[in-house]
Amino acid sequence: MTEPADIGSKRLISLAPESWVRWVTQFPDVEVRDIISSDFQWVRRESDVLVRAYTPEHGEFPLLNELQLRYKPEMPKRVRAYAALAEEKYNLPAYPVLVNILQERNVAIPTRYESEFAGLQARQDYRVINLWEVDVEIAFQQSIKTLLPFVPVLRGGAEESTVRRALQTLRADEQLNQLETLLAFFATFVLDSALVQQIMRWDMAILSESPWYHEILAQGRKQEALTMIVRQLTRRFGSVSRELQESLHRLSLEQLEELSELLLDFAAITDLETWLVTQGENQQIVEP
Repeated sequence: MTEPADIGSKRLISLAPESWVRWVTQFPDVEVRDIISSDFQWVRRESDVLVRAYTPEHGEFPLLNELQLRYKPEMPKRVRAYAALAEEKYNLPAYPVLVNILQERNVAIPTRYESEFAGLQARQDYRVINLWEVDVEIAFQQSIKTLLPFVPVLRGGAEESTVRRALQTLRADEQLNQLETLLAFFATFVLDSALVQQIMRWDMAILSESPWYHEILAQGRKQEALTMIVRQLTRRFGSVSRELQESLHRLSLEQLEELSELLLDFAAITDLETWLVTQGENQQIVEP
């Protein structure tokens, strides 16, 4: 029987925290002091990792690693919120990094959050790393173990020979054995599934422990629900504005499922707009 395995963000970064932190910050003299809690009051997080780091120039600081399977429009606001929460909790300046794993076509990814209201401005800068822009050789030459499962989605990594090379590296290290299934998971995005099953162990029992696997499933169901709702709205009320579609996209799968049952009760598009306002007012700060 397969033993459960943690192949989420925290497990990956903890394999080689020094090389990971050095890579994402580009600070050559950075030291890792500890991997610390990223849970805050009223907030539960599964996709980010806080590392207490130190450099002689900057002193000690919490490095916020936000790993996203796919970029979401709400990420700038989320990074701003979590950087502020980390600074308040640890009384240190935070260094936020957003790492996007899978590419979304024709999506502009900002590197800061900005807002203005009544003459008051807010701004949060953060570093963005898109894995599809990262050269695959970095994973091998710089010995960044955390990047090895992502080799298939790195630039130049979508080749069978390169995936096999990453597989051999994982199998040569007892500490990395459990990451083989995660490598297989990302390989299916660029190679035929039958070929992936042929060249490596495809253990769904281990993969099911990863939050990224569940996010893929949830995204698929969410996209189906969103497509159905937009189609129904178009038939009943005509074209759906871009702003309204963006509001629908921000809803959770559970909210979309609830909305699909309520649509027949809406007499006009304004009924939907009113419902969306109530969802925003009642939403708790609990991120996936």
